[in-house]
Amino acid sequence: MTDTYVIVHGAWHTGAEMETTAEHLRKRGHVVHCPTLAGNRPDDEPATIGLSDAVDSLVAFFEEHDLHDVRLVGHSYGGMVISHMPFRLPGRIRRLVYWNAFVPLDGECLRDLGAPQSRKTFDSAAAASGQTVMLPYAVWRETFINDADETLARSSYALLKPHPYRTMTDPAVLPQPLATLAIGKSYINARQDTALPQSLSWHPRLSERLGLFRLVECDGSHELCFTNPELLALKIEQAGRD
Repeated sequence: MTDTYVIVHGAWHTGAEMETTAEHLRKRGHVVHCPTLAGNRPDDEPATIGLSDAVDSLVAFFEEHDLHDVRLVGHSYGGMVISHMPFRLPGRIRRLVYWNAFVPLDGECLRDLGAPQSRKTFDSAAAASGQTVMLPYAVWRETFINDADETLARSSYALLKPHPYRTMTDPAVLPQPLATLAIGKSYINARQDTALPQSLSWHPRLSERLGLFRLVECDGSHELCFTNPELLALKIEQAGRD
C-alpha cells in the first residue's frame, strides 16, 4: 500500500540529509517528501528566523504540494515544528511520528526541554555569533553519532549548518495538549541515542506526552539517517502504518 510521508529534519540539518532514508521508503512503494525548514535553507538569514517562521514554511510546503493524509515524521527539533501541524492543517495529518524528537507542551521551547548544562553554552554561542548556534564536533561525535566510525562522523559533521537560535528559544503555541488529539501518534526511540542525557530521556519522558501512542524501538544513535538509513526507513514504516 502506498502511503505519503513527510520527513522533517532536526537542527543543523536540511531535507537533503533525509533523502537516503526517503529512498529506502520509496523503494518500499511510498511517496516521501523531505522539505527544508525556514532558517535552514541556503539563502536564509538564520539570525532573523524564529519557530513560527519554520512552522509557516512547513505549512506552505503542504499547501504548495497539496498534501493530504500524511504520515508526518519529525526528528529532534523537527518535533517542535510538526507538533503545530494538526492545528494549522486540520484534517491533513494521518499520523504524527516523533523520531527521538521533542514533544512540547504549550508555551515550552526546545531550550526548556534540553540538557540544563548545554543552555549556557548555547546562549553564549548565540550571543557571540549573531543568534545562530553550531554543534561542537566533540558533542556530535560522542553523543549524536556515537555508533559511527570516525570517517562517517567527520563526513556527516561537514554537512551540518549553523542553526537559528530563536527556533530553540521561541515557545510552542499549541491550542490543546497533543495527548488530547484523536489522530494517530507514534514515537521512534533509538536506544543508544545520548543526544539528551539518560536522566532526561527522549522516551518515556517526552513520548508519554503523546497520550495514546505507538512505540517503535531499535538500536542506534540520534543520527540513524547517516548510520543506518535502511533500518530507519523500516522503523518509520512500522510507526506510520495503520
